[in-house]
Amino acid sequence: MGRSAPPRRTTRDIEYDALPSQAKFHRLESRFKGFSGPVGSGKSQALCQEAIRLSYVNAGRLGLLGAPTFPMLRDATQAALFEILDRCEIPYEFNKAENFIVFTEVGSKVLFRSLDDYERLRGTNLAWFGIDELTYCQEEAWLRLEARLRDPRAKMLCGYAVWTPKGFDWVYRRFISEPVEGYGVILAKPMENRHLLDQIPDFYERLKRSYDARFFAQEVLGNYLNVTAGRAYSAFDRAENVKEQTYDPRKQLLWALDFNVNPMCSVVAQSDGDKIRVLDEIVLSRVTTEEACVEFVRRYPFAQRIAIYGDASGNRMQTTGSSDYSMMRRFFQSRGMHHVEYRVPSSNPAVRDRLDIMNGTLNSAGGQRRLFIDPKCKELITDLEQVVLLEGTMIIDKTKDPKRTHLSDALGYLVWQEQRYRQPVGFMDKPLF
Repeated sequence: MGRSAPPRRTTRDIEYDALPSQAKFHRLESRFKGFSGPVGSGKSQALCQEAIRLSYVNAGRLGLLGAPTFPMLRDATQAALFEILDRCEIPYEFNKAENFIVFTEVGSKVLFRSLDDYERLRGTNLAWFGIDELTYCQEEAWLRLEARLRDPRAKMLCGYAVWTPKGFDWVYRRFISEPVEGYGVILAKPMENRHLLDQIPDFYERLKRSYDARFFAQEVLGNYLNVTAGRAYSAFDRAENVKEQTYDPRKQLLWALDFNVNPMCSVVAQSDGDKIRVLDEIVLSRVTTEEACVEFVRRYPFAQRIAIYGDASGNRMQTTGSSDYSMMRRFFQSRGMHHVEYRVPSSNPAVRDRLDIMNGTLNSAGGQRRLFIDPKCKELITDLEQVVLLEGTMIIDKTKDPKRTHLSDALGYLVWQEQRYRQPVGFMDKPLF
């Protein structure tokens, strides 16, 4: 390939009817950004359009497009980019031997690289990089590219990726559940791609007939699923059930506890009609029941009307000669707090009944959500997404992670007490007979 002409223009009109999620993705100003979507959501188009945009914005600078393997890079990523460039008549030169292109109007160079050997990604500074199907790449590959995003002459430093959900992996943690500062993500909605449906109206129905329920939910609906076992709280949806909640001091506080020494976990909530709003979570290491009460009062010093929920085993006598609930009674009475109710069952509900009530409150068969959680309740949200059942049973797996199950158990006792008389027969899509 001959020497590239010097940059002459930095703008170009491109025919691109972006879908709503694609448009939001391109508008994200985060240094590192992601586009998570199911099949048919326009991920490849978003990947390539962003590469073209960044090449023109960073005229004369170096960028990189990557994919998990070389065959995927060649057959999917590059093929999609070349199709757009040729259709839009964007001039470029392709060096097949060294696998890069140059946008001749602006002098920008784009390297094509597979990420299966990420140690080879060390080296030249980049103005931007984009990765196809990030969930099939190792986290170390992304980190190598992050370190290369340091071109001092770039006008817009940006690292981005597109992917199909693949469970609660490192991509989910880094972009969604525990986002690093400077990260942003767009979650594309299923069946949003009007261009695809105009051409193949029954596209999703065909996949529904071909895929089993879990695979369809992940690949076609774009849901994040625990891929190792069945989720205990399968009705929970972060986008729908997690909303900012405001404490109303005029209303009764609902406090539900799971009595463990390490950690002792509890949730604080309020009710609005048939809805339950979780305001806060309290996670304490190696504390007594009395110390948990002290922390509760510290956070809610003016609370007067309180309802207590929890495991029925909290009524058992401890080595001190008192039960957890009798300790709580003495604590609140000593502080002149007499409007405290104890809504504790004489025996615990069956796990299946508690899970059914929880899932029905998170999202009923008719699509009604009556349980909402403030985003600061990070451990509870993680519980609802990651607590699983032992394979082939309705038994919650409490062995995989010692941090899990405590907060969701506490909330489950509250929801079971408050919602069990409100659920209509057959609320979980069960037959009446």
